[in-house]
Amino acid sequence: MSLVELLDGLPDIAVHTLTKDFSSANLAASATELGTLLAESGLSPGQVVAAMLPNDAITVAALFGVWRADGVYTPLNPRAADQELASQLHTLRPHAVITTPELKHRFSRFGLTLLTGTDLHWSVDSGTRQPTDPRRYDADVALLQFTSGTTGAPKPVPLRHGTVLDLIDRLLEKLRGPRSTERQGNRPPMPNLVPLSLSLWAGIYQVLFAFRAGSGVVLMERFAATDFAAMVKRYQLRSTVLPPAALTMVLHDDEVTDLSPLKIVRSITAPLSPAQARRFRAKFGVIVLNSYGQTELGGEVVGWSAADAREWGEIKLGSVGRPLPGIDVTIADDEVLVRTPTTAARRVDPAFLDRLTDDGWFHTGDLGWFDDDGFLWLDGRVSDMINRGGLKVFPGAVEDVLAGADGVREAAVVGVPDERLGEVPWAFVVRTDPALTKSDLMSWCRDRLTPYRVPVRFVFLDRLPRNDVGKVVKRELAALAESVMS
Repeated sequence: MSLVELLDGLPDIAVHTLTKDFSSANLAASATELGTLLAESGLSPGQVVAAMLPNDAITVAALFGVWRADGVYTPLNPRAADQELASQLHTLRPHAVITTPELKHRFSRFGLTLLTGTDLHWSVDSGTRQPTDPRRYDADVALLQFTSGTTGAPKPVPLRHGTVLDLIDRLLEKLRGPRSTERQGNRPPMPNLVPLSLSLWAGIYQVLFAFRAGSGVVLMERFAATDFAAMVKRYQLRSTVLPPAALTMVLHDDEVTDLSPLKIVRSITAPLSPAQARRFRAKFGVIVLNSYGQTELGGEVVGWSAADAREWGEIKLGSVGRPLPGIDVTIADDEVLVRTPTTAARRVDPAFLDRLTDDGWFHTGDLGWFDDDGFLWLDGRVSDMINRGGLKVFPGAVEDVLAGADGVREAAVVGVPDERLGEVPWAFVVRTDPALTKSDLMSWCRDRLTPYRVPVRFVFLDRLPRNDVGKVVKRELAALAESVMS
């Protein structure tokens, strides 16, 4: 099955925004129109089509239009600097670029064929030159998505129709549990609120997840806590997803006091600390459940079932849940290894083969551990682990302790070079209470951590550096620490 088939069987209204609704019929017609234009432009199956678009129905139509023409969709971030954009286009060698009249100027110097979309209709500007060696993939590759670049230069990851559908179906099975159809009865499915950019895999994945479940989507051009609360009320959402940065914004926005009828939020792209989850629960009566996946794997591989949420949700705040059906997860040398049907068949891009064992285990680069009930907990990245004189300091554990202190909005811990011990932990903290002192935090940590895990220095910041999916970019904090020391 191809992802393009997800356009079939959608509700009459497939896409909602703050100001406008779009029907599934118009969305499908737009995708067909674009697919025809791409085919007429000479697109061969498996060739790359790049897209720089806003968070709107036009982007959803573009995604499916490329698949209608058997192309490989690749989103480009409108916030990318010109140099980054040029580098990505050099890497991608796309057949064409899909964009809007407002963003069209970003591509004027490249001479590529441009397909411009307005109100779900398309026009073509033929390019002056085509790539001499265009990228081409096999028929099952749906899209290329650049990695988030938290630990190095972003790389394009091929994601397959079959892999994505398989993981979505496993997640739906996990979330719904047995007899879900009987419980739902004739109640129409809720739309899925997508609080992320559709230039990111996490945003695209949420659209595909909703369509596979037979739901529409609610798109936000830019995330704002008050708009989020309004959407929850307008569409009577009982569950949704949010990245930690957005959860923190909602939690600390004084104008947002009620999120009813919301009951559950799944934290995506990164886990939310237990302390923040408890604060969210206390303020709104909403439970926050973490989940886990990677772009390289094609989607979520660990999460919470409805039954687990009822039994363990309050007790295991902070865990990312248990593996999805048919997904194997193990821990080796403190690192999380995952085996999916795709990795077991070794169907990964050659750029990532060095992370794959002979028997199909994929090295995620994430630190983690299982508790006695089979729930997975994360402790940061392997590359972030701090070796303090031969003793391992897991940054995630220290960050969770700091997040529990009164007056702390969020915190990040990084290893900083030390002549005597090799590395020592530094903590970077964003405060909600300006009266909070470094001495207060030192005392808090000493009461709750073994001595070698206590940060040697605390640095107060107005905000933590984050990438577009909301993950903290720790290499920027490490560079800041070095500049402070020099």
